Amino acid sequence: MADPARLRITVVHSPGPRQVRQWTLDLPAGATVLQALHASGLEQDFPALDLATAAVGVWGRKAAANQPLQDGDRVEVYRALRVDPKVARRERFRSQGARAAGLFAKRRPGAKPGY
Repeated sequence: MADPARLRITVVHSPGPRQVRQWTLDLPAGATVLQALHASGLEQDFPALDLATAAVGVWGRKAAANQPLQDGDRVEVYRALRVDPKVARRERFRSQGARAAGLFAKRRPGAKPGY
């Protein structure tokens, strides 16, 4: 049986594309996001990462550093986007052209225009 005074927390960080580092921690009840990050050893593994200003979340939702954790939470450390998704979509559309992209790009042979 799980000890109610302890929390099982997972800390996840992706330093680059297709790279995922994961730590499973056993913390005391009432631990915060920042305490979990310090306990994971992220500072030693990634010295360039500033935990005080890093974007973090719990289960995909943005979280504050002082947010208390619950048993089974997954703390995620996000890295900055290298390209704005809107700009990337515009560039793809520009390179593919209007006929190869969009809702009506794949029409059935003989179908009416717009369907």
